[in-house]
Amino acid sequence: MANKNTPILLFSTLYPHAGEPTLGIFVENRVRHLVADTQIQVTVVAPVPWFPFKSRWFGAYGRAASAPHKEQRYGITIYHPRYLVIPKIGMLMTPNFLFRAALKCVQKLLTAGLEFDLIDAHYLYPDGVAASKLAGALEKPFVMTARGSDVTEIALLEKPKKAILTAISQASRTICVSENLRRDLIDLGAKPSQISTLRNGVDLDRFQIQQSTVSLQKKSAGPNKLWVMLYAGWLIPRKRLDLVLEVTKQIPNLKTIIVGDGPLKKHLEATTQKLGIADRVEFLGQKKPEEMASLYRSADILLLPSDREGWPNVLLEAMACGTPVVTRSVGAAPDLITDPVAGRVVDSDKSHDIAVAVRDLMTHYPLRADVRRFAENFGWRETSDAQNEIFTRAIRAFEAIKVKVKL
Repeated sequence: MANKNTPILLFSTLYPHAGEPTLGIFVENRVRHLVADTQIQVTVVAPVPWFPFKSRWFGAYGRAASAPHKEQRYGITIYHPRYLVIPKIGMLMTPNFLFRAALKCVQKLLTAGLEFDLIDAHYLYPDGVAASKLAGALEKPFVMTARGSDVTEIALLEKPKKAILTAISQASRTICVSENLRRDLIDLGAKPSQISTLRNGVDLDRFQIQQSTVSLQKKSAGPNKLWVMLYAGWLIPRKRLDLVLEVTKQIPNLKTIIVGDGPLKKHLEATTQKLGIADRVEFLGQKKPEEMASLYRSADILLLPSDREGWPNVLLEAMACGTPVVTRSVGAAPDLITDPVAGRVVDSDKSHDIAVAVRDLMTHYPLRADVRRFAENFGWRETSDAQNEIFTRAIRAFEAIKVKVKL
C-alpha cells in the first residue's frame, strides 16, 4: 500500500465551496473518507467559472463568483482558480481554458513548496481531459473517475468522445462508480484493461437511523394513513420530477416532499396546481448536506425516477437512515437494490408502474432497522483501500518508466 504520507492533487470542477456547498458533494465525500481511512495527504484544485458579479440573481455563475480563492473543508485545503467559460458555444474549448487556469495555479503552489505524486481527476469531460494535459505538462501520473452524465451524455458527442478516449488511453487508470458506466465506456471504445469499477460508499456516521422504538417498527399500512415520500436532487429534466408528481396524484394518502433546486422549479409548482395536488407537495429548496439525514428519517419512502444515473448516492443515504427506496432500473440501481428490504427497482418509465411499486412497498413495509443493516454493507473503508491501491500502482508504474527513460 502507499505510504500514509503520499501526497495527491485532486482536480475537479465538481467540488463544494462556500457559494455552492452541495456542488459535487459526492467527490468531497470520497476524498475525505480516503484521507480518514488511509491518511493520504490531499490538496484540492477545484476551478470555478470566471464571472464578474456575485449576486444571486445570476444563478450558478453568481454562486461561482462567490467562491473564495482558497478555503478549508474537513481539514483539506481547496484552491479555486478561475477559468473562462463561453456559454453554449464554448464546450469544445473548455478543457483548454480549464487546463490553463489549473496549470497557472498549480505552478504557483509548486513554487510555494507543494509536492504531490499523482493527479486524481473527477468527471471525464472537461475535467479529465484537462487533467491529462495538466499531467503531461507537470510530468505526473493521473487517474480519472467517471461519474455518470460524462459517460451517458457527453461521451456520446463526437469530439468530446474522442477527447475522452484519448485521455483514458493516457491515464494510469480510469475508475467508474458503477459497472454499467464501465460497460458503456468499453462500448464506446475504451480498453477493458484500462478501466476499474469502484463504487461509492455511504457515511454511516452522518446518515443514521433514528434510535427510537417507533422508528424500528413496521409502519401501519392502513388506507387512511398519510405516507411521506421524499425526492432529493436537482430539479432538471432527466431527474423526471414529472413522474414524482404523477405518482403523488395516483396515491391519495401520499404527501411528497421535494428537496433541491433547479430550472424546473416554477414549472413543477405550476404542475402541482394543475394536478390538484398542491396541498400534498412541499418544495423545501436546496438543503445543506448536514440537514439531509433528518429529512431522510422523516420520510417513509424515497423516490428517484431518473432517466439516467451513475451511482445514485441518495439511495444509500436514505437507506442508511432506515428509509426504503423506489427507483428505476437505470445506472447502478439494479446492482445496489438487491434485497426487497431495501426497496423496489422498476423497469419502466410509466408513472402507473412506479406507483404500483410504491404501493407494494407501502403494503410490505420493512423494519427500518433492517433497511439500515442492508446499507451497512456499503461503508467507505473498502472503497478507500481499493482507491489507495490504484494510486499506489499508478505511482510505482510511472516512477519505473521514468527510471527506464533515464537509463
